[in-house]
Amino acid sequence: MSLVTVLSPAPGQPLFFLRGAASTYACGVHPSGLLCHLHWGGPLAPDASLAERLESGAAAFSPERRRGAALWPKTGYDTLRYEYPTANTGDFREPAVDVRHADGTHGLRLIYAGHRVLPGKPALPGLPATYAEAPAEAETLEVDLRDERENSGILVTLSYTVFADRDVIARSARITNRGSAPITLTRALSAALDLPHHRHDLLTLPGAWARERWVERAALRSGAQWIGSRRGASSHQSHPFFALLAPQADETQGEARGFSLVYSGNHHGGAEVDQLFRARALLGIHPDGFEWHLAPGESFQTPEVVLAFSAAGLGGLSGQYHRLYRERLVRGPWRDRERPILINNWEATYFDFTAEKLAAIARTAGALGIELFVLDDGWFGKRNDDTTSLGDWFVDRKKLPEGVADVGRRIEAEGLRFGLWFEPEMISPDSELYRAHPDWCLHVPGRARTEGRHQLVLDFSRPEVVDAIYTQVAKILREAPIGYVKWDMNRHLTEVGSAALPPERQGEVFHRHILGVYAFAERLVREFPELLIEGCSGGGGRYDPGMLHYTPQFWCSDNTDAIARLRIQHGTSLVYPPCTMGAHVSAVPNHQLHRSTSMGTRGRVALAGQFGFELDLTKLDEADLAEAKDLVEQAKRTRHLLRHGDLHRLADPASGNLAAWMLVSPERDEAVVTAVLALAEPNWRFAPLHLRGLDPTARYRCVHGPEGEWTGDVLMELGLPLDALSQDFQSLRWHLRRIA
Repeated sequence: MSLVTVLSPAPGQPLFFLRGAASTYACGVHPSGLLCHLHWGGPLAPDASLAERLESGAAAFSPERRRGAALWPKTGYDTLRYEYPTANTGDFREPAVDVRHADGTHGLRLIYAGHRVLPGKPALPGLPATYAEAPAEAETLEVDLRDERENSGILVTLSYTVFADRDVIARSARITNRGSAPITLTRALSAALDLPHHRHDLLTLPGAWARERWVERAALRSGAQWIGSRRGASSHQSHPFFALLAPQADETQGEARGFSLVYSGNHHGGAEVDQLFRARALLGIHPDGFEWHLAPGESFQTPEVVLAFSAAGLGGLSGQYHRLYRERLVRGPWRDRERPILINNWEATYFDFTAEKLAAIARTAGALGIELFVLDDGWFGKRNDDTTSLGDWFVDRKKLPEGVADVGRRIEAEGLRFGLWFEPEMISPDSELYRAHPDWCLHVPGRARTEGRHQLVLDFSRPEVVDAIYTQVAKILREAPIGYVKWDMNRHLTEVGSAALPPERQGEVFHRHILGVYAFAERLVREFPELLIEGCSGGGGRYDPGMLHYTPQFWCSDNTDAIARLRIQHGTSLVYPPCTMGAHVSAVPNHQLHRSTSMGTRGRVALAGQFGFELDLTKLDEADLAEAKDLVEQAKRTRHLLRHGDLHRLADPASGNLAAWMLVSPERDEAVVTAVLALAEPNWRFAPLHLRGLDPTARYRCVHGPEGEWTGDVLMELGLPLDALSQDFQSLRWHLRRIA
């Protein structure tokens, strides 16, 4: 059965139905030629009579469509439900696209000009995107819309990909100038959606450094409720995702609609409630600071937005994103491999290390069963602190006389693979590169160059800059036995200007810079396909779908405190599968919050993601070393569930003192369950923890953790007892296996 059905109730007025596993997305051409939204939700059978639902009665003070001397019936421009709303043509709600024409005027009205249905999913040139490995996995509908102004020549092609057996739609737009005069895009968002009412809660993931992706939820109200980043990155502060939820929706029930932008730069999105109490959702590149010039014949491609729908609440919505992103966004050999357990030396040594000290940590790590050693910042240039040497990607021979290759060989001799830290997009004013090329950073002539962490941002909108940095990084990777890279990015963009672009194109720098980042990443994964790359930006400041296309895992946060990580990892899991989330055991007192928690609790929280350590193992006592070894063994026994299991969030750390979650294998024969108590209360006992996703008729035994044997229905209906949780920072973990 086709995933896309096209009906033609009238000439030139097709209706489009995109069928998901348990959902339908429908839109069609209004009699006026405008492409309008019809439905996104539960299954809807294709029916030509639904064309009449595209019409909308005009409200008072609504501009109306004329056909000669007559008005189109039921056609108010600011009451129709558009698929891609435009500016300055009678719709006073926020537009998705706006154009400044050669004569200085702006705005356009888009009318239907044709469509195509393609097998599979075309790539987006220069941009990360979800993909289909075989044509039968997906179908793509492309709808052409032209500006009705005769001589403008503007064509907008909307792309909708529906995936078989999933409830997701990937949307994007391509704007082409087919006219004879240049135009300037001043706004080009990726997707818009006009919903029939405003009875939704808006869920967003705001935060800050060391406090990424905390969940916020509030009912929509009249007017605009926007999220956005103008920082040049997706950022710690705002995340390029939001969801619209039925007011009663929770983890297991109620309609949930997600909007996730596959992009790592400035973003703008959210919802606006209009005069008729209907909601318009938008998401795409932030229009502030954005312009793009299109000469005749040129096109601009927006990044894609992944829309996901679930009638089974937030848990169902997360499941849609998890399965798609781990299977058809992440790519390369590491997509399907279990990732190595690692030790990172950053919080163990910071900048103060020698090859002998690193080898000693690796020796202890090898004895514990750890598989990868990562040398973090401080190995290059004259890097003894964070004031110098970014951009000088050659080995500091005073610190490492025999070079990085020697360190790699020492690490391998201890039975571990070797990894290395880079921050390729940055430059220190105190560096050889800056002294040779002071114009290679982003800057505005005559204005002071703002520093963050004593560094400036390289102008990756310039191909020669990208090439110069890539040449340095690739040389290191070719010469040393490096199997892993931690790619960091420790400040946001200021004084955004490029010495290589003329004045009229300075509005393109933000986007061109991100395209340069993607070009660098693409070269890296193509030349070094076996390289495992972990993304980082001061922790989780650029943990977004765009970077995950190149870096299959991301350092979730620089905050390694186990209790603080509960809310961070909970919010992250709304969109991102656990196999993409880096989580480590660090020292106590914790370096960010100075809190002390047990090795067991630190380990159980870190086992929720790609497991590792961030401390000096040589300083641990025998008891902690023994528990660390047990944690490593647990990680190896259960990491296949990170790759393929279904996540169920059982208790929200933001709504109480308890956090709990579980991973269940697709076959429902194995699960791991974790519960963590933040703060104890006097004279208090937690209710049993009700599990999800198990086989109710099967019998399960705990093979690691509190002993017990239960049937699936008992675990889900009566729950696991939590009586053992009675003190601050305590935790429990059960590894359940079905008894044959």
